[in-house]
Amino acid sequence: MVQSRTHTCGQLRMEHVGQTVTLAGFMENVREVGGSLAFVVLRDFYGTTQLVVEDPQLLALIKGLNKESTLQVTGVVRERSSKNPKQPTGDIEVVPAKIQVLGRCRHNELPFEINRSREADEAQRLRYRYLDLRNPQVRDKIVLRCQVVAALRKAMMEQDFLEITTPILTASSPEGARDYLVPARKHPGMFYALPQAPQQFKQLLMTSGFDRYFQIAPCFRDEDARGDRSPGEFYQLDMEMAFATQEDVFSVIEEVFPPIFAKYGTYHTASQAPFRRIAFRDAMETYGSDKPDLRIDLTVQDATELLGGCGFGPFEGNVVKAIVVTDFNGTRKQIDSLCAEVEVQSGNKGYWFRYDENREIVGGIAKFVSPIKDQVVEALGLVPGCFVGLTAGKKLAAQKTAGVFRGKLGAFCPNHMDKEKYEFCWIVDFPMYEIGEESGQLEFCHNPFSMPSGGLEILEKAHRGEVDPLQITADQYDLVVNGVELSSGAVRNHDPEIMIRAFQLVGLGEEDVKAKFPAMYNAFTYGAPPHAGIAPGVDRIVMLLAGEESIREIIPFPMNKSAQDVMMDAPGPVSQKQLEELHIRVDLEEKAYL
Repeated sequence: MVQSRTHTCGQLRMEHVGQTVTLAGFMENVREVGGSLAFVVLRDFYGTTQLVVEDPQLLALIKGLNKESTLQVTGVVRERSSKNPKQPTGDIEVVPAKIQVLGRCRHNELPFEINRSREADEAQRLRYRYLDLRNPQVRDKIVLRCQVVAALRKAMMEQDFLEITTPILTASSPEGARDYLVPARKHPGMFYALPQAPQQFKQLLMTSGFDRYFQIAPCFRDEDARGDRSPGEFYQLDMEMAFATQEDVFSVIEEVFPPIFAKYGTYHTASQAPFRRIAFRDAMETYGSDKPDLRIDLTVQDATELLGGCGFGPFEGNVVKAIVVTDFNGTRKQIDSLCAEVEVQSGNKGYWFRYDENREIVGGIAKFVSPIKDQVVEALGLVPGCFVGLTAGKKLAAQKTAGVFRGKLGAFCPNHMDKEKYEFCWIVDFPMYEIGEESGQLEFCHNPFSMPSGGLEILEKAHRGEVDPLQITADQYDLVVNGVELSSGAVRNHDPEIMIRAFQLVGLGEEDVKAKFPAMYNAFTYGAPPHAGIAPGVDRIVMLLAGEESIREIIPFPMNKSAQDVMMDAPGPVSQKQLEELHIRVDLEEKAYL
């Protein structure tokens, strides 16, 4: 124990009665009684202890202090006459003989009440994060993060992985998001980039002969915030295995994750190996999402042939999807609210009707469906009391909207969603290529470093026009739990010839590959082993384990939604001298950076 205290504020019990102890902590609360004594709650990282201040001089000292001042207290432990069974130290109290002010709080009013800081405005919480973290409920999320990271590290080392750190200052690389750039003082006009992921370095480690690598890796991406994504920086459990297949990666993750989720999670049940595997196209058809929440037992049915010609305008010429919900008890107002939420989240409308206890089609678009009631009941397997949610549009839009509708209905209907568990699955067989929404040209769908299923042979067939590139799948996989994508991974493309042919399909030649990925391309020409990996997001893991909806709750010092650190006032201006040293001129008027 450090010299400023003999015990923590969560440590004292009845066996300490009569002992002289020294405590240190924050003055959480003061309650005066009759002007002759005061009850003080002292709080530190470990808990709280009640002090009973009876000495007039000490009482005067306490009265002159603001809450959250830091104190050192020496006194005698005695049994409380009025015990508090809800508090670990509730059987005792300390009568101070000496109080020393270690750090005075100079503010009469706090930005928020510490123990209710989660109710405060988020901007205030982030600006005064050092106060927010004094709240035990907030602090405990950071403790959980520490425990989970330690458990992940231990589990990976037990699987014979070596923890190796990779560079933070590196070269800009096209990996799907905007880079954070760092000007190089010694190389005017040149820039480093902060790594979006250690992707190339970990593959180079495999090429170097290391067999199993991992690290708790910081990653930097200049992208917008979401509830499950922090802007700026995040951490991932980055791993790679040499001479490995997809099955080898699955085996490691399925052994590492279930015990950690079961031990540290809000829910103490987690999927056991093997996790369910769902092909990407099947996931989109059955669940309307490539990150399905399998705790929901609802599925999506295709109703295009059934309802496309029913006369309802939005269905004509479009793909129609249906979600059937049995034993639905929602009111019209609740249904309208669900449909509004679907439209806000997906950008497309949701439609509906009900099959009531009288075996009639009612509500929503009933007048278009009623004339073909018998066909609809048979095709969709309806029973009295069913609700049918419907979406329409081009195939992908209809699928995605149905996925949103399914999620909303599952959350609304407790009999269709088992919330109290962690349900894992693998999404596999992702398309290698897609038509870009902006470019209208063939592009890589996800990771250009993934091995195409079928290798060089399937690429050659695509070049000869024998295979549609959009039908080529990649040896790529996503790890999903409770509707949240934890990670993407892949068997890597380690053969330079296959790499070049894969890039040529999107209009990039050998010289482009060499220019964009020089180190990796050159390394692979010296003979690289087959390798595969994955990188689950640590922040998302802890968010799920803590049962939080916002990722900012489990990050010690998070940025706000605009990628600003309002506590540190970052980003902020720098001096003209610093800019000159970096050979940078900032022209705010033209919004140009030279």
